[in-house]
Amino acid sequence: MGKSKVLVVGGTGYIGRRIVEASLKQGHPTYVLQRPEIGLDMDKIQLLLSFKKQGAHLLRASFSDYHSLVDAVKHVDVVISAMSGVHFRSHNLLLQLKLVEAIKEAGNIKQFLPSEFGINPARMGHALEPGRVTFDEKMVVRKAIEEAKIPFTYVIANCFAAYFAANLSQMGILFPPTDTVNIYGDGNVKAVYMDENDIATYTIKAVDDPRTLNKTLYARPPDNILSQRELVQKWEKLTGKQLQKISVSEQDFLASMKGMDFVGQVGVGHFYHIFYEGCLTNFEIGENEEEASNLYPEVKYTRMDDFLKVYL
Repeated sequence: MGKSKVLVVGGTGYIGRRIVEASLKQGHPTYVLQRPEIGLDMDKIQLLLSFKKQGAHLLRASFSDYHSLVDAVKHVDVVISAMSGVHFRSHNLLLQLKLVEAIKEAGNIKQFLPSEFGINPARMGHALEPGRVTFDEKMVVRKAIEEAKIPFTYVIANCFAAYFAANLSQMGILFPPTDTVNIYGDGNVKAVYMDENDIATYTIKAVDDPRTLNKTLYARPPDNILSQRELVQKWEKLTGKQLQKISVSEQDFLASMKGMDFVGQVGVGHFYHIFYEGCLTNFEIGENEEEASNLYPEVKYTRMDDFLKVYL
């Protein structure tokens, strides 16, 4: 039995390009949605062409041309949406729902992996405003998927390492701090840090795997479950330099939200839930849920010691 044909929507995006490459590497006939909306963005055009050179097929379709979207879906067996889900308010939510409707109409898709790849929104009904909207809108998409009876897999990837590990989980920077580091509370709350390429690998591994069908798949490998203090210690060991640690209380951290723009407030809310509440690790993986490193022990996932070495 051949491998399923995979369509990646949002294939030129941050996680999408990695999913395309993982799909090609794992031998799936791989299709990438080529949307006219990219216009004159030469970087994205060159990326699409590089995918084509590697064997991917480009499917032209537009969300403003619903029938073209349905036709594109009919070419494949599996759809993976990698459209930005960090702040996908209103417009992107409508795109997600339109994609769900196209999949429903096409009627041939045996697995849909929607834009998730972060915190499990089903566990975030209590989330702080305004960041809660990002979880609520993902749940709107989930509801549409399940009501349409589309077979699904929800991939929960937790903290992207380039955004949360490289900076030792500091807001507003993407490189390791050189002198001081803010420690959230006591710094002992566990989070999960994932190399983005490993996220893509696990995502494609889930394709054609009946164990992941209509389930939530967590990327939560044991060696990458770390407290912020443990992450900082790994960096200090690599550099041989101790950082000055500044403890930030829960109250002070939440107070920093005042005066920020929407994106900043969302970021503070999400950091709060991860590093003070422990929302990534304060539960057991249960019914209709799986953990990726358990299912795919052959994947040699990147530990944060090795990930951080590139920043030396």
